[in-house]
Amino acid sequence: MVVCLGGGGGGCSADAGRDAPAWARGMATVQADRLPAEARKTLRRIDDGGPFPYEKDGAVFGNFERELPRQKRGYYREYTVRTPGERDRGARRIVTGGGGEIYYTDDHYASFKAVLR
Repeated sequence: MVVCLGGGGGGCSADAGRDAPAWARGMATVQADRLPAEARKTLRRIDDGGPFPYEKDGAVFGNFERELPRQKRGYYREYTVRTPGERDRGARRIVTGGGGEIYYTDDHYASFKAVLR
C-alpha cells in the first residue's frame, strides 16, 4: 500500500516512472515539497551540512531491513526527522545515499519513499 503525503494526490507515485532518476524507479516517491515540514527542515540541514540536533544524525545506516538497494557499508547515512509529541527520536528518518539519493521513512525503516527534488 502506498500512502501519499500532502493531500491532493500530486505528491507521490506508487511506481516511479521514466521521468524519475534511475535510483528511484520502481519505488514509491514523494516530492520534497510534499514532505512534512519537519522533514523539509531536516533536508535543509543536510544540504547545509548541519548543525544537527540529534547525536546519531549522519550515522551510517546499515540497511539491515534491505528495503533500499544493496550497497557496501557506509554508503547510506540516516538523519532524524522530528516527530511532534515524541519524547525520543520517533519513527521518521531521511536516509541519504552516496550517489545523491534521498529516501524518507515514517515507519522506522519498514518502507521508504524516494524523495524527488
